This record gives sequence, C-alpha cells and structure tokens, in this order.
Amino acid sequence: MPKIIEKRLLTPITKLFRFEAPMIAEAARPGQFVIIRVREGGERIPLTIADFDAAAGTVTIVVQEVGVTSRLLGAHEEGDSIRDVLGPLGQAAQIPSGGHVVGVGGGFGSAALWCLMRELKERGDRSTIILGARHENLLLLRDELQEVCDHLALCTNDGSIGFKGFVTQRLQQIIDGPDTPTHIIAIGPMPMMRAVATTAAGIPTQVSMDPLMIDGTGMCGCCRVTVGDEIKFACVDGPLFDAAKVDFDEAVKRNKMYVKDEQRAAECHGRKHAH
Repeated sequence: MPKIIEKRLLTPITKLFRFEAPMIAEAARPGQFVIIRVREGGERIPLTIADFDAAAGTVTIVVQEVGVTSRLLGAHEEGDSIRDVLGPLGQAAQIPSGGHVVGVGGGFGSAALWCLMRELKERGDRSTIILGARHENLLLLRDELQEVCDHLALCTNDGSIGFKGFVTQRLQQIIDGPDTPTHIIAIGPMPMMRAVATTAAGIPTQVSMDPLMIDGTGMCGCCRVTVGDEIKFACVDGPLFDAAKVDFDEAVKRNKMYVKDEQRAAECHGRKHAH
C-alpha cells in the first residue's frame, strides 16, 4: 500500500498528496491518471497525475472533496497508506513541438497542467498558463506552475488578483496579441472547456474529458464521448481529445448523470457518521 509522504492543504476542500509509487512514477507520462481505492470494498476513483518523480519514486495527486471517497481520502495524513493505487492509465498527452502552447486551467483541474507544462518547457517550447478561479484563494499551485512556464496569467472572477474576468476572455487577448498560440490545452470544469473550445476556434485545442471517468478501464462504458464521427472512451482513448470534434452537448449531459447518486451517497455517509 503506497505510503503518503506529503499532504498539503490547497483550499478548505482541496488537498495535495505525494505518495510512494516507484513503478507508477517510472512509467508515468503527462496526461495520464491513476485509480485509487481508499477502503476494502469501496469505489474506485480516477485521479489525474499532477506530478511524478521517477528518481524519487513518487507520484503527486490533487484531490477535491466532492464525494464520499474523495472525503475519505482527504482525511488521510502523512504516514498513512492508501489502500490501492493502479496506474498509470490513459493516453499520454501528444502536443507538437516548436510553438507557443497555452494551457488553460480551471479549478482543481489546473493541477493536471503541472507535469505537462514542465515537459514542454524542458523540450524548449514557449508556454503560457492561464490559471483561473472565482477568487485569489482558490488559485491552485501558483508557485509550481510559475516554474514550469514562461508566463503565468492569473484570472479571477472577482478581480481579487490578476485579470478580472473569465479565462476565455484572457485567452482571447492572447490570441489577438503578437504571440498567438499554436496549440491550446484546457483542463477544468466542462463548461469552461466548452467555452475554451469556442474561443479557440481555428487553433488546435485539446480538452480533458476526465470529468466523465468512473471505472477508468473502459469496462463500465460510462465515459463514452462522441469525437467526430466516432465513439470514444475518455479513460482508455483519452482523456485528452480534439476540442473541435468533441460533442459537448452529449458530454455535459453525461457528466450530470450521477449527481443525484453522489448526493445520496454523501447524505448516507453523513448520517452514518453523525451517530
């Protein structure tokens, strides 16, 4: 069972965990994810690999506590062990070299840009990260992301820091500027990624369909997404896909399929632990 060697509070409900997983760290590539099970008989949840260090044998994930399992994981402390970790899974990100890559991160999804943008910087690409949140206190991993890109553009809905407005508005400014992106990658909530796809029309753009993933191995079929004229599975064919080809109407509906089930599970868990 992988041992947690670092836990860091990023927001009241968002936590960073770095744990020992030498084999996963050795094989991991940006864009991939792991499946975690917290307890015997519990559900398996997919979590994007935020960072990995093959030399140290460690993997880093960022967890937002939105359901029962993520809350149970969030309660773990340094020195605790995670019941099961499987990975790396999914396809590694494929981004052409030699241009200006703009990564757009929203909410806790921005953590997935960490190792991806670091790889781009190491190979010599120009890179910009647009990091967005409702308020300054909700911007994640600012220092880490600053280190792995040429320019970090902060956006807040309330103007508490950086650009006041949405990430798509800041993206449009960059598109209209002197260093237009040659490639864009957006990771975050489904509405944000959909808006980025519209804003970036005509520029090669990838979006992550990881919000749809449940089983993570392609067996449950719940993460089906239409990409062009083909049916893909976010977990085995993605999670990154061509934004211009993704059927977002379908993806948004599928993303909401289990909201009521998750709410019932959370209420049941709350009642159980209230006694």
